[in-house]
Amino acid sequence: NDPQSKALQHVFFAEREATKVPGLSRDVELKSVKSVAVIGAGTMGGGISMNFANAGIPVTILEMNQEALDKGLGLVRKNYEASAKTGRITNAQVEERMALLGGTTNYSDLADADLVIEAVFENMEVKKTVFSTLNDIVRSDAVLATNTSYLDIDEIATVVANPERVLGMHFFSPANVMRLLEIVRAEKTSSQVLATVLKLAKTINKAGAVAGVCYGFIGNRMLGGYSREAHTLVLEGAAPEQVDRVLSQFGMPMGVIAMGDLAGIDIGYRLRQQLDESQYDVRSTYVADQLVEMGRLGQKTGAGTYDYEPGNRTPIPSPVTKKLIAEAAEKFGVVQREISDEEIVERCFYSMCNIGFDILHEGMAYRASDIDIVYINGYGFPSWRGGPMHWAENAVGLGPMLERIREFSEIHGERWWTPSPLLEKLVAEGGSLSDIRNG
Repeated sequence: NDPQSKALQHVFFAEREATKVPGLSRDVELKSVKSVAVIGAGTMGGGISMNFANAGIPVTILEMNQEALDKGLGLVRKNYEASAKTGRITNAQVEERMALLGGTTNYSDLADADLVIEAVFENMEVKKTVFSTLNDIVRSDAVLATNTSYLDIDEIATVVANPERVLGMHFFSPANVMRLLEIVRAEKTSSQVLATVLKLAKTINKAGAVAGVCYGFIGNRMLGGYSREAHTLVLEGAAPEQVDRVLSQFGMPMGVIAMGDLAGIDIGYRLRQQLDESQYDVRSTYVADQLVEMGRLGQKTGAGTYDYEPGNRTPIPSPVTKKLIAEAAEKFGVVQREISDEEIVERCFYSMCNIGFDILHEGMAYRASDIDIVYINGYGFPSWRGGPMHWAENAVGLGPMLERIREFSEIHGERWWTPSPLLEKLVAEGGSLSDIRNG
């Protein structure tokens, strides 16, 4: 039996399974979503709005001022026109979809929306202000969703009178292209609201997967380990281009370091400003922070970890970064060495998987296969490998993975390499991931 076809079959069934929530009755009455409001006309807000317009659902986009609104709607039109040029949609469809998108700078215009999705700056105070304003203006039964990638949705919900209507709808960038919708069930989210959004995900052609509230939810929490190891390996002697090449050869659409340049490395920098040092590895983020402070934010400034030629997205190894890496290694007393491609795969992906076992252990995902769906549709994990959890069990083996994680724990310390209790339990009892059902 070919492992690739087995993996693809797993993905096929996992995607159907992900929309079923344990204990959620089939006859729960769904809310009607006939109109949507999106707060924020930036890249994210515009992309989110396109999904609804594509499905024939009218959207009102709110921005703070007319200039930002015009810019956002202009970008949406540009995206649609690019699709029309390649023949994916007709010019008539461009106009039909644009006609479904309205803009406003006034909150009172959102009073009748069935669903409001907030896509503003990733900051707790800013988001709470938005939600408390919505609480005063929209109908008390309208669904209120946040597109936050990391923040505590239970805390956001505290400023809303009936918090059972609050949940996370975490779209992935670019939101009009990426298939994943991470649906975050907050402590008070009602079954009705959850079921409504799961159904809505299908309507707008997304693969929905449910996560619980924890820092980074499923996807970004695991990305934390993956990215940390990639940057730590660079400190230990692997060149950024070696790490990215190995990750691409594994099947990822691009290496995580190049991906940082594409998204903008200032995003992580700004997030870390809100954290204390116990929450991340200072060594692994040191070089990126220095780059940001030099104004090298990634592709948008023509240089990040890599250099870029004008109008070209091909990463070029940078002498500036090389010098910073050498300084950082000296600062943290890291002796640089030759690093094998195999170690890069193990460190990056075993760290990702170990966090996946923790997420499952804590009940932040219902099933291992939901985690696979998140990684395939949100991060480009190769579907022919079946997702990280399927790969851990079927390609690596839980026993060998645990053994290697224990070795890394001895070499690199327990802080980031404590084996997940669930992984230890499954290995000790000869269990399988498919036995784990939360909820």
